[in-house]
Amino acid sequence: MSESPVLRVRGRVLTGREEARDELWVVGGRVTFTPPAAAREVVDVEGWVLPGLVDAHCHVGLDAHGAVDDATSEKQARTERDAGALLLRDAGSAADTRWIDDREDLPRLVRAGRHIARTRRYIRNYAHEIEPDDLVAYVAREARRGDGWVKLVGDWIDRDAGDLTPCWPREALAPAIAEAHRLGARVTAHCFAEDSLRDLVEAGIDCIEHATGLTEETLPLFAERGVAIVPTLVNIATFPDLAAGGEAKFPRWADHMRRLHGRRYATVRAAHDAGIPVYAGTDAGGSLAHGLVGQEVGELVAAGLPVADAVSAAAWGAREWLGRPGLEEGAPADLVVYETDPLADVRVLTAPRRIVLRGRIVG
Repeated sequence: MSESPVLRVRGRVLTGREEARDELWVVGGRVTFTPPAAAREVVDVEGWVLPGLVDAHCHVGLDAHGAVDDATSEKQARTERDAGALLLRDAGSAADTRWIDDREDLPRLVRAGRHIARTRRYIRNYAHEIEPDDLVAYVAREARRGDGWVKLVGDWIDRDAGDLTPCWPREALAPAIAEAHRLGARVTAHCFAEDSLRDLVEAGIDCIEHATGLTEETLPLFAERGVAIVPTLVNIATFPDLAAGGEAKFPRWADHMRRLHGRRYATVRAAHDAGIPVYAGTDAGGSLAHGLVGQEVGELVAAGLPVADAVSAAAWGAREWLGRPGLEEGAPADLVVYETDPLADVRVLTAPRRIVLRGRIVG
């Protein structure tokens, strides 16, 4: 690609919770706060500026039936990009999306490899479906394939019980998570219900996805261990429809899903108030549309998070958690510009004015 022009970004540059600047420059695809001595072409961009947003739980390369082709994966990634999500934690995909790393016009992906689930205890065609004796080996495999994360399915409907139950015995979890850590990867787990959480946290898990089953008993444990949650509230909003669809066959499960949905906001607010790190993720892919990170931030605010904390959960805070830079000197220029202040009204996050990816205006 040809050399990108110099960008002068004016307005209010939100680099962190309490930090803001009136201007930044993009030179050679990177952020600088020092005006260049000379530039042949300068393009002005004005507005309220955030680092490229983070969707900390999505699935590029996946739809409701399993892996998709490259053209569909590209469309999914573009949809995220056009919504301002320039860093994606791909929380499990059956597709090989490594080719996206070579595309300068698509978001950066942090992959968790393929889901690891118990046999017949997850969505068909999504996961490695294995038994506990194989868990360490499969965790090691996905730790080597991913970008510093491994994804377990911690609970799912047990057809014999007719409800959500844990997928893994405690004695299988601890050595598997230890092996991931030995290989330099963090581990996260899909968990809707209550019963799997203590075992996962005490086994050393780093993050829980959804976490609708948090209770007064497990909140202190999460806070003590520093275990993060990604609530995916835009996905939890689908629980009533899921319950209605499965009620005839699994009435206990349907009732449980409705109860988890009914207390979703209180659960996320209690987690935040307890000091548990909360990050914004949508669960896009599968059956949910991509490009919803702005709506997810709005859901975090609806749950009771202060606006600055909700924005951080999809911006500077999430980037720090994933080990990726924000708007700092010398960082890759991935940023989003808005018409008005997102800290005054997060609804503006759903309507980016300009999107800059790797120093180029792409939207």
